[in-house]
Amino acid sequence: MNSDEAGNSNHGLARVIGLGSATALVIGNVLGSAIFLTTGIMAERMPSPPLILLAWGVGGLMTIAGGLTCAELGAMYPRAGGWYTYLSEAYGPLWGFLYGWSGLLVMITGSVAAVAVGFAEYFSYFFPSLSTTRIVLSIPLPWGLFEVSRGQMVAAASILLLGGINYIGVRTGNAFQTMLTVVKVLALAGIVVAAFVLRPVRLRLTPVAAGLSSPLASFGLAMIAVQWAYIGWEYAAFAAGEIKRPARNLPLALMLGTVLLTLLYVSVNLAYFFALPVGQMRGVLRIAEQAMDALLPTGGATLVVLAVIVSTFGCNASSIIPMSRVGFAMAADGLLFRRAAAIHARYRTPHVAIVVTCGWSALLTMTGTYEQLYTYVVFTALLFYAAGGLAIFRLRQTRPATPRPYRCWGYPVTPLIFVISTLALVVSTLLERPVESLVGIAIVATGLPVYFRRKPDGC
Repeated sequence: MNSDEAGNSNHGLARVIGLGSATALVIGNVLGSAIFLTTGIMAERMPSPPLILLAWGVGGLMTIAGGLTCAELGAMYPRAGGWYTYLSEAYGPLWGFLYGWSGLLVMITGSVAAVAVGFAEYFSYFFPSLSTTRIVLSIPLPWGLFEVSRGQMVAAASILLLGGINYIGVRTGNAFQTMLTVVKVLALAGIVVAAFVLRPVRLRLTPVAAGLSSPLASFGLAMIAVQWAYIGWEYAAFAAGEIKRPARNLPLALMLGTVLLTLLYVSVNLAYFFALPVGQMRGVLRIAEQAMDALLPTGGATLVVLAVIVSTFGCNASSIIPMSRVGFAMAADGLLFRRAAAIHARYRTPHVAIVVTCGWSALLTMTGTYEQLYTYVVFTALLFYAAGGLAIFRLRQTRPATPRPYRCWGYPVTPLIFVISTLALVVSTLLERPVESLVGIAIVATGLPVYFRRKPDGC
């Protein structure tokens, strides 16, 4: 299928998302709770401000390189599906299916569930009775006790609410996520401004490897956390079937969004070091709260909690669109039950795909804690990132005549940076978290029998 055909093959979806909203979709899908939580954990293993700032900067450069790479693929195939579409076009439908299968089973839906659990944990700050520690259901099973807390029910309800908003229209869901993205960007900018104006701590850039027995290993582990914070930048491409002038707007949105994210993340972390000495940051989970409490002892922590609530809820508001479009694209290709490719006659949304993906993600909130959920997400996501980055090289060889409205800036260096750095993180994650990584591989492998049972003729 050439680029022109791809631009028209949106299976009846309405193209209503403009450049500004698409850029907000890139940013909104990334900004969740990680930026408020991870730096203190990084400081525990790597108490070096220069290395921590370097990790966030390197993560940003990887993300920008990935955005530039994904932009060429998105301009070539501007239809719903994202990585699912690109992997299918580059390597065949099996590889696209395995991405979509693992994404719908846990990688994308689990990411949404993890963010929802984080939202519920912060929501309970104002409503302690809805805490994730308040158990409301306990069922003994042969392999252990299955428990559901009030907080998990809040998490599930938040996903279903966002699913309902997106069910009744792309414009409604997109306008809502854009508004929340603007609010949370302003909230993070407020932390930066407060720190730069007040500066209670004089930032000292100590020697890079001071006190570290294994700087390289510490840096690699920190990069896993950073990569989790950047995950989701590519999700705007999943909604390419609903973006206006996708050959132009999707590449621009990916480039603008990834650059702005990098600047914002590095600025926020610099603000943390202006607010707190690194010794006080070590092992602190809610680092943003502690930083704001140091900057504004009266009400600072409460403002951060509100910011996290808006940020996590907004992140999932942005994620519902791409999450459901993977299922929609797979169903349209005959690799998922056909009903999931249905378009609502009135709302012009893939309503069945929205119901199925949001329902499953809501159920996943009942299966584990925030950390348990996201550890299974990172490794499989990195594997497919690397495969997606390599797709640009394969398609340049196998389909040189396919129109490319945008060609990756800096090719082949830019995609090579993305692929090599991602593969390095794959190895680091496998070494540091072997059990979770193997579980991620097993999840991908479960798609093999499903694919060979459902694959259309000729695949």
